[in-house]
Amino acid sequence: MSRFFSDKYSSLKPYVPGEQPKEMIYIKLNTNESPFPPSKKAIELATAEAAALNLYPDPTCEKLRLAAAAALNISSDKIIFTNGSDDILNFAFMAFCSPVAPAVFPDITYGFYPVFAALNNIKTIVVPLKSDFTIDIDGLKKAKGTIFLANPNAPTGIALTRSEIEGIVKADRNRLVVVDEAYVDFGAESCISLTDSYDNILVVQTFSKSRSMAGARLGYAVGCKELIADLETIRYSTNPYNINRMTMAAGIGALFDEKYFKDNISEIISTREYVVEELKKMGMNVLPSKANFVFASSSRLSGETIYKELKKRGVLVRYFSVERTREYNRITIGSRKQMEIFIKVIKDILEEQK
Repeated sequence: MSRFFSDKYSSLKPYVPGEQPKEMIYIKLNTNESPFPPSKKAIELATAEAAALNLYPDPTCEKLRLAAAAALNISSDKIIFTNGSDDILNFAFMAFCSPVAPAVFPDITYGFYPVFAALNNIKTIVVPLKSDFTIDIDGLKKAKGTIFLANPNAPTGIALTRSEIEGIVKADRNRLVVVDEAYVDFGAESCISLTDSYDNILVVQTFSKSRSMAGARLGYAVGCKELIADLETIRYSTNPYNINRMTMAAGIGALFDEKYFKDNISEIISTREYVVEELKKMGMNVLPSKANFVFASSSRLSGETIYKELKKRGVLVRYFSVERTREYNRITIGSRKQMEIFIKVIKDILEEQK
């Protein structure tokens, strides 16, 4: 670091994104991207908007907010859009955590939560997952602070029901529960409907996964209008033009193309079940997933060995070296063809160990 770097950030450990190697072409199953391109409507509207890139985008995101509010059947003052859902999460740490409201989250979860806490000098309370990697619901109910809960969880893929999350929300109406639903469309229950009844829940979603727009960077949150106003205060105090014109247009196009969206989700879910079945045939342990990835381990090879052997053969998966997850790999569900190749390669790796 330079001699000018602020002392308050000198010990910060940044989030580590998934590998984006350029030395060869991989079957890339490590960053939970969609195997499908954006919808043609999204591409068409984004392309048309390129002609106006000399002008600032609308900071209120009015057309996008109205389209999303209609799709979600909510009022437009209950939604905020940002440059990816990570922006919203960071804003939530800034807006809703304090010395009397530390950040609360599981020990195995989205890796950005501890980073955002450290970045904003926020104390944390970690509630460990149970031995089977499920969420400790009672532990979260008892914890005092602002809860950040990925549902389905990452990297496990395990989901809570809407009723279970409502129980956490109801357990203490004087603390906020932020539900990060990046992967909810792949089989879990969204909690957006709970925002009609509770003012202490904020639901965060993204266009990156199920709507095939990871490269566009578009996320949003739904909550009571007072929570959204708080987040807008933070947004307007950092970068009110945080979503470019083409991304906003692509978002509207994606919302208008509901059939394409649902067909892709159905295909990913079907492929996920195929992958789970094939991995189990090989004797691998696969956690129950409601996401566009699976979390799997083998009793015959370490997680690190499997990761390295797959990479040597042109298949990238995500490996987390921390103690509780080091025997597992997170495997994104790609196209059926990609996953058939993955199954063949991992089968070869395991056969070689006999």
